[in-house]
Amino acid sequence: MSNTLVIVESPAKAKTIAKYLGKGYAVESSIGHIRDLPRSAADIPEKYKKESWARLGLNVEDDFRPLYVVSPEKRTHVAHLRRLAAQADEIILATDDDREGESIAWHLFEELKPKVPVRRMVFHEITKEAIQKAIQQPREIDTNLVEAQETRRALDRLYGYEVSPVLWKKVAPKLSAGRVQSVATRMLVERERERMLFVSGTWWDLLVTAEKGGQTFPARLVEVAGERLAVGKDFDPATGALKKGADARLLSEAEAQALAAALRGTALTVVSAEEKPFTQRPPAPFITSTLQQEGGRKLGMSATRTMRAAQRLYEGGYITYMRTDSTNLSSEAVGAARKQAAQMYGADYVSPQPRVYAKKSKNAQEAHEAIRPAGSSFRTPEQLRGELGSDEWRLYDLVWKRTVASQMADARGLSLRVRLRGEAGGQSVLLAASGRTISFPGFLRAYVEGHDDPAAALGDRETHLPPLGEGDRAQAQDVQPEQHQTQPPARFTEASLVQALEAAGIGRPSTYASIIGTIQDRGYAQKRGSALIPSWTAFATSALLEHHFGQLVDYDFTARMEEDLDEIAGGREHRIPYLQRFYLGQGRQEAADGAPAFGLRPLIETKMGEIDARGIATIDVPRLRGSGIELRVGRYGPYMQRGEAKANLPEDLIPDELTLKKAEELLAQPSGDNELGTDPETGQLVFARAGRYGPYVTLGGEEGGKPLKTASLFPSDSLGSMTLERALELLSLPRLVGISEGQEVWAMNGRYGPYLKRGGDSRSLTSHDQLFDVTLAQAEEIFKQPKYGGRGQAAAPLAVFQNEGQPDILLKKGRFGPYLTDGTRNATLRQGESAETLSAEQALAIMEERGKEPKGKAGKGKKAGSAAPKANTKKVSTKKASTNRAKTGKAQAPAKAALAWADLKPHLSVLDDTERRLVTATREGGRKVEDMAPELGLDVKQAKGMNLQASRKLNQAARAAGVGGEAAARPAPASRGSSSGAKKSAQSAAKAPPITWERLRPYLSVLSPEERALVTATREGGRKVEDVAPELGLDVKQAKGMNLQASRKLNQAARADGIV
Repeated sequence: MSNTLVIVESPAKAKTIAKYLGKGYAVESSIGHIRDLPRSAADIPEKYKKESWARLGLNVEDDFRPLYVVSPEKRTHVAHLRRLAAQADEIILATDDDREGESIAWHLFEELKPKVPVRRMVFHEITKEAIQKAIQQPREIDTNLVEAQETRRALDRLYGYEVSPVLWKKVAPKLSAGRVQSVATRMLVERERERMLFVSGTWWDLLVTAEKGGQTFPARLVEVAGERLAVGKDFDPATGALKKGADARLLSEAEAQALAAALRGTALTVVSAEEKPFTQRPPAPFITSTLQQEGGRKLGMSATRTMRAAQRLYEGGYITYMRTDSTNLSSEAVGAARKQAAQMYGADYVSPQPRVYAKKSKNAQEAHEAIRPAGSSFRTPEQLRGELGSDEWRLYDLVWKRTVASQMADARGLSLRVRLRGEAGGQSVLLAASGRTISFPGFLRAYVEGHDDPAAALGDRETHLPPLGEGDRAQAQDVQPEQHQTQPPARFTEASLVQALEAAGIGRPSTYASIIGTIQDRGYAQKRGSALIPSWTAFATSALLEHHFGQLVDYDFTARMEEDLDEIAGGREHRIPYLQRFYLGQGRQEAADGAPAFGLRPLIETKMGEIDARGIATIDVPRLRGSGIELRVGRYGPYMQRGEAKANLPEDLIPDELTLKKAEELLAQPSGDNELGTDPETGQLVFARAGRYGPYVTLGGEEGGKPLKTASLFPSDSLGSMTLERALELLSLPRLVGISEGQEVWAMNGRYGPYLKRGGDSRSLTSHDQLFDVTLAQAEEIFKQPKYGGRGQAAAPLAVFQNEGQPDILLKKGRFGPYLTDGTRNATLRQGESAETLSAEQALAIMEERGKEPKGKAGKGKKAGSAAPKANTKKVSTKKASTNRAKTGKAQAPAKAALAWADLKPHLSVLDDTERRLVTATREGGRKVEDMAPELGLDVKQAKGMNLQASRKLNQAARAAGVGGEAAARPAPASRGSSSGAKKSAQSAAKAPPITWERLRPYLSVLSPEERALVTATREGGRKVEDVAPELGLDVKQAKGMNLQASRKLNQAARADGIV
């Protein structure tokens, strides 16, 4: 039997494909790119280190020849692939069918150097039919696609490595520039500049509730005495006043009030009624960019999160390839969508003819499809509800709806525009009313852009008017004056930034998620809610690039670069001459279009000496003009200066919120180095200072030197009243309280307040004064108290709700407001849920619906050798609960550990059908009880009660079956570090020193490919689990669990051979 090696990018994809190929095929993963340009000087081979071009990883003097190196964390895995390749009779490279996938295939071919036939296999969905068809239709590696990807990589390297050092020298260290990243940052900055220049304008009009034939409808005043009333578009955003030449009347508040009083109760006559039919076509199926946009608008998911969920869906065989510019659907997909639309909504809701959507972008490949459910027949979201994770299910639901809707009939309806005339205070007035009715919803039954619930959205899209014809009479039943203000341009969200980049032809949809992530990671933008807000550093870097390297952040120039890469991918342009023009310049040859010659290297050499670092770092703030206040970005952050007075800008102050008043307040605060005196013990000067993160004191650090010690001021302190004695007291922290249980106890002031620390354990203190006077005996008593949620002693709860057979639910005050906790799960109260009026029933319902384990708590503190089951590792206090509980005289029973869903799921048979659907949807599908209630014919209150009852049934059934056992209620051992219930062998294993990586490496064969790749990357490559997770198609939590499991397997295998 032949032995064929199939190599794909990800372990998840390999696992799915292996199911469809059967015997004779071994499917392995490359885990992304196996080699790249050097990431650091350490990656550069010794023989090239002294070359002038080595830092770039591109030999610019030798046709930009790239220097490719296998990254350290991939070396073991590449050796593994070489061994498999040597044993194979044939190799199939089945990486993705795009530039990145083609590049990975080529690198595999170049690095493995196979001596057997190599074929390239491509497919756009991972189904049995698609895989078996693809394996019968192999092709060669497309060198044009490889060259286009190589050129893109070279461009990004040249741009980043040449321009970033300019920012380090002229703005601040550790900044970065990028071919698309810097243009996206410019977009954010330009929008914020518009907002900073904006002056709001105010106008008044009237909202009239008119009545005809017993039916009321809204109308708005649009004209008085033949003059059109001013609206938002008539105002100048720079002045807040009406634009010059605006032919409109501006009502004052007094005029609006007088007109309202005069118009109320008067008769109105319809002077025109215009009715028009309308039709609305369904949107095209998803491409990468529109999926990211709708993922943000409908699901509240970031671009990165959307793409991760889409990647998992693709690799699991649920959707087609998720990186595509094409809106095309195959004939079988069109047939599947039309069939499902007819089944779900009826034949009338299917379009008369199959819909064909034009390609979305110039370089879209029609061989690719739009993003759609995989297969020749689509599975409905309901069929997959228990099979997919929350993000994946919601995204699949979105893709399914959009695909089915794309083959449905147009929505049809009528729009009505009505004008009514009346009289108020002797003046003729004209009112406008508009209505819209949908006579046939068509595709809107399945999908409405920007809305989660099509049924609710349909209602929102209709405005009903009574039958109105010219000459009909109505009455102004109620009239209310309304004030309006013009609004500044909205900030970009991730969705709208993707839309803007795509519209400008900048970047490619497959790169948008990483670009948006990069500008946030580099400190150029932060998210407040869903809005992306540029930092002051972004203003400085954009100003430098615009003024001195304008072409590099020019929208048209950047878009042309994308078109040039498309030309290379199509074989119409070539890598070497293109890079020579971009980097070295066109020399004496003029550009074909007459544009000035451009070369990145000569441009930087010329401009570097011209850049005025101080001028670039000074930001123009319109509201500070004429005040003498200058805002600058320094090496340690943004600050303001007027004369000798300086003030750091608070970290949370965003650009368009900086007003002259706020600037004056900040400058009026004590700032600079306020010398308090000399420390008698060290002889060092003590200073009080204002910093970006608040006021603080330092020991030493005069004249820009590094202080020996710093300490933040307490909330009760101020810079103005700070004395030497108080400063020395603050600088004495942390304070050693004493030794307890063989460990030092420290009193410390932290980011979230004062606390005690003993080894790895900690407890909060109730006041900052305790830091200086808490005794060792008092500290030991505090450490005996139970610890809820985060670090520190639990404050007295605001309320206690008894939960029969379960731990009590406590209402507590937290950093972000009141929250509920049962010691294992927390649930924050939402807006409208009052802590003062919360009932026991409401508390139970909230915990069942929203209770979550705190992040990072799972498994924390679990001791090696514990004999208790995994679900029962939580310590349970046997003390009385709280002062409220103590008053009753009842002793609190040991709390039972909450059971995981995996423990409860086998007992679903104890529930009726409705309960089972509800619990499965909320626990597995991640849906809210409120959303499920209408589908089950329940109101929300009934659904919440049913959800609570069902959860209790499942817990009772599981515990009756022995799940959880007695250990769930067993008190924790009193002595720290003891494990009296553990077996002796487990104790011995816990004490055994860890086995070195060198001795574990020979046992890698016991691991799966995913585990092997993860462990090798973290142990050999020194990478973080968080960084490797996306490459494996895992979220961070899954990757950490896999890493732990893999380590256990290796240790067990090694110890079985007697290695210790």
